[in-house]
Amino acid sequence: MNTHPRPSGRSRVVPVVAVVISVLVMAMCTAGTPQGPLALVLPPLMVGIAVAAAVWAVRRSRADRAAYESRLTAWAASEAVLAERLRIARDLHDIVSHGLGLITVRAAATRHLPKPAEVAAALTDIEDASRHATTELRRMLTVLREPSTASRRTPVDSLDDLPGIVHGASLAGLRTRLAVEPLGEVSQGVQVAVCKVVREALSNAARYAGPTGVEVRVRRDGPFVVVTVADSGPVDGWRASPGAGHGLTGLRERVASLGGTLSAEHVDGGFRLTARIRDEAT
Repeated sequence: MNTHPRPSGRSRVVPVVAVVISVLVMAMCTAGTPQGPLALVLPPLMVGIAVAAAVWAVRRSRADRAAYESRLTAWAASEAVLAERLRIARDLHDIVSHGLGLITVRAAATRHLPKPAEVAAALTDIEDASRHATTELRRMLTVLREPSTASRRTPVDSLDDLPGIVHGASLAGLRTRLAVEPLGEVSQGVQVAVCKVVREALSNAARYAGPTGVEVRVRRDGPFVVVTVADSGPVDGWRASPGAGHGLTGLRERVASLGGTLSAEHVDGGFRLTARIRDEAT
């Protein structure tokens, strides 16, 4: 991980004051004992210059010290963030990456074993999904370890990605249906938020309801883009596998930062997530 060097606390006060003192000393040596009107003007002038230099030195020293402390504080905060990113990357690699690798290997190991067609298709989907997740995780780890490459390596989601996101959910067995009404121009930040909402809602449906039916609808309501993801409820015998529990909280914060709201409710035995996101492009 690239780290920034510790900021320097060097100040230009000392060199400048040294130059002023040197000039004054040279002027005194050159002028010798002043006579006439010069004797009345030169000493006060030199004292005034010395006092002005001292006042400037004190003020500049304080300003340089405050600027240095500000740079040092920013540097310490940046180093703390970089260290935390590295710790997260390490934890993701040790826990998530190894688990996904094991899933991929176990699914691929059954490829040549005799099994029903439905089981073979399910294992193929599991292997493909885990390989895709491993690729995305590797990209995320690279971004965490090298923040400067984030903009180059991480593509920005857009509404054009919605069909792929919804189709990808079918790998988990969801029966999905997507309906996107004409939206007009939509700002990039809102497009990213829409994709995040759909991803999280589909992931929750797969974990809590199993291979159930899910309807995704995106429409415009005045200055808002409205995203609704509703599932049909858990299938019989399905055992929920909860996640970390921070997904909806993060979504709610993201939507709120865009001036919108996020609601989650149980409806007709299923679960419905609705995001109303204010669109600045309108």
